Amino acid sequence: MPFPIFGEPDLDALQVTLQLAGLTTVILLILGTPLAWWLAQSRWRFKFFIEAVVALPLVLPPTVLGFYLLIALGPNGPLGQLTTSLGITPLPFSFAGLVVGSVVYSLPFVVQPLQNAFVQIGQQPMEAAATLRASPWDRFFSIALPMARPGFLTATVLGFAHSVGEFGVVLMIGGNIPQQTRVVSIAIYDHVEAMNYPQAHLLSGSLLALSLALMMTVYGLNRRFFMVKP
Repeated sequence: MPFPIFGEPDLDALQVTLQLAGLTTVILLILGTPLAWWLAQSRWRFKFFIEAVVALPLVLPPTVLGFYLLIALGPNGPLGQLTTSLGITPLPFSFAGLVVGSVVYSLPFVVQPLQNAFVQIGQQPMEAAATLRASPWDRFFSIALPMARPGFLTATVLGFAHSVGEFGVVLMIGGNIPQQTRVVSIAIYDHVEAMNYPQAHLLSGSLLALSLALMMTVYGLNRRFFMVKP
């Protein structure tokens, strides 16, 4: 049996996957940073409701989340009707729809590490900067962001890795359209369904190696940041 190599369809799936994960991670960092900062600083008594909504993808089956996103973004859904009225093509079964689904599904993997990092900073550095007449923006950008650097590293890697490995959500909202919505996880499923185990091994092993490398990066760098010196 010849040694399996990446065919053009698998390379296309890999390209779509990396583009999806990269764009999703950037969007999550932009949206998740202010949300995580608010969750870390807010004293609102009903803040737990927002935290529960953010964490919901951790416990909700991906197919359930994908189904409701498909309904909401479809032509008859509330968001679908809004995009149609704005002259935007319906998002389901498009790359843009994959991005929306990935952002929602990977939200807790970015927000929670950032929130924990902001909480660990504590109020003392922020109060000390306030006594020096630093504005809230100055305190955030000069103190909070640099001190939360390990949290940003963890959030970036987890958000990217989780987006790479998605299956249920992307299948429900994006389908299996070559060069558009067919990602690596779906390609693996197709190979297994066709009894093409060598190609499934090749793609699965590649994702396994990538995931392991990303997690080793997180733990290694966090150990460097938090290592207690004797």
